[in-house]
Amino acid sequence: MLLPQMMWPRRMGAAEAIGAGLEIAALGMGYRQVAAHLGLAEDTVRGWIRRFRRRSEDVRRCFTVALVALADDPVIPEPATSPLADAVSVVTAAHRLAATKWPEMHTVSRWSFARRVLTCTPSAS
Repeated sequence: MLLPQMMWPRRMGAAEAIGAGLEIAALGMGYRQVAAHLGLAEDTVRGWIRRFRRRSEDVRRCFTVALVALADDPVIPEPATSPLADAVSVVTAAHRLAATKWPEMHTVSRWSFARRVLTCTPSAS
């Protein structure tokens, strides 16, 4: 699991804030740059990135399985520059495919989607 569901409200209250930080980190920026970009405390952002890095392979695997479940012949993202970037890339691809399959998913941010998928997926914990 990316973060326990009960902790999301206390972690800046938004999956989008965490996701934005992870997306910036996936581009190769360090936690200080990410924190400055988001206007958040360095310790907060460093914690998000550390936890996600520790779980990035599980997240990548979980969302790769989701991609395969969503389409007969899904486009699996090419390997990125880091395990964190790989995980962010496959979360984005799975959300895009889900939104194609279910138009109402366009109203759900990719990081809210990720939280929901990881919350109900035992193998990602």
